[in-house]
Amino acid sequence: RSAQCLMWSFDFGEIEALQHAGRWEDAGGLLIDAARRLERGGADFVLICTNTMHRMADQVAAAVDIPLLHIADPTAASIAAAGIGRVGLLGTAFTMEQDFYKGRLRDRFGLDVVVPDADDRAVVHRVIYDELVQGRIEPSSRDAYRGVIARLVERGAQAVILGCTEIMLLIGPDDCPVPLFDTTALHAAAAVERALRS
Repeated sequence: RSAQCLMWSFDFGEIEALQHAGRWEDAGGLLIDAARRLERGGADFVLICTNTMHRMADQVAAAVDIPLLHIADPTAASIAAAGIGRVGLLGTAFTMEQDFYKGRLRDRFGLDVVVPDADDRAVVHRVIYDELVQGRIEPSSRDAYRGVIARLVERGAQAVILGCTEIMLLIGPDDCPVPLFDTTALHAAAAVERALRS
């Protein structure tokens, strides 16, 4: 069996410009419009297939009458099932610095979330936007990410969340001395499981 899907694809350039301009409500409005269209098209539930735009997840969920499957939830459930309590988080600066993601991991799942220091956050963010979203995979950036991960582990991270859908293009299990939790794969698997149940 396979899951039936409806999909709305955005112009990422438009979303990125709104993010960096701090125009989250405008970006959220685009997501709300798409979620309503998907609901009218017959969707049983909705996903936002990006970590950073979950900053607007509550607003999207409130705008439709179908559930929203939050990307952090299957990731956090997998981490908790593995008995891990302290986890490093890699993602965009928005995801690492703002509380919409870390707070959910902490408040709903009891996880202690460690983020890189300011210099490392800047490197992680730059690589995502200047390289990964443009399809560029640079060995020097892989080395830089390995260093960031090593410093998270030194600070007690027992695992690392790949909290951006592009990071898995650069980093895999061989790059990390602790378990990696890929939000993209975990979110997709949870969505397929839910779709096949309904």
